[in-house]
Amino acid sequence: MRLGILGYPVGHSLSPAMHRAALAARGIAGSYEPLETPPERLAERIEEVRRGFRGVNVTVPLKERVLPLLDEVVPAARAIGAVNTVVNEGGRLIGHNTDAPGFLRSLEEAGVEGSRALVLGAGGAARAVVYALTRAGWEVAVWNRTRARAERLVAELGGRLASPEEAREVDLLVNATSVGLGDPSATPLPAECFPPRGYAVDLVYKPLRTRFLREAEERGLVAVDGLGMLLWQGAIAFELWSGEAAPISAMRSALHAAITGGDSHPSRE
Repeated sequence: MRLGILGYPVGHSLSPAMHRAALAARGIAGSYEPLETPPERLAERIEEVRRGFRGVNVTVPLKERVLPLLDEVVPAARAIGAVNTVVNEGGRLIGHNTDAPGFLRSLEEAGVEGSRALVLGAGGAARAVVYALTRAGWEVAVWNRTRARAERLVAELGGRLASPEEAREVDLLVNATSVGLGDPSATPLPAECFPPRGYAVDLVYKPLRTRFLREAEERGLVAVDGLGMLLWQGAIAFELWSGEAAPISAMRSALHAAITGGDSHPSRE
């Protein structure tokens, strides 16, 4: 079973470690390859996938660009506007988004409860989070520095526009922005805007404790890092490719080993 991940850059990804462990744990002969793919080479790469891969993951900046190159995009991924998993069904490439259900599984695992959420950001990751939360019954507010993108997100996926100050009134804060990826001193939200209790989730997983999460803990919130979402979106993708239950324990162990022994490149897939 030949698998891989398309992105640019892609060398920092933890997905190869996670999926190679999954293949080994299930006794499946196969490979999982990091496929560095500049946007201008995406169409060519997709044809390589069609000819020789069972499936691939897709990460930034290709999740939206890949849609028109596929033969089919499932309704959820079409609504979100992003594909992070491609399955090759006999030469037909089917696009899925496992980020949304993976995010919900990570919340369940962390014991997150509540009814009101504020999502920071309006890009592909934020769209998956808003899609997931609204369909799980949460009341969702969205804030983004570029208001027009937030307006489009809300119009297409639900929720409402918000200001940063409204963070004080919610049960769940989600950082789905790029703030903190390259600058560990940066944060998308001033600490004084945090609610007095609740949960804070950062989709960044390297480093595991961003400034956003550290300040959330200092204010009394439960901090949830991005590793859970990475694990569960990967598990769902593995099941789509293999038809077998994902070996969660092996995948989780591989992720922790990779993140503690790897480089310090900050990342979110």
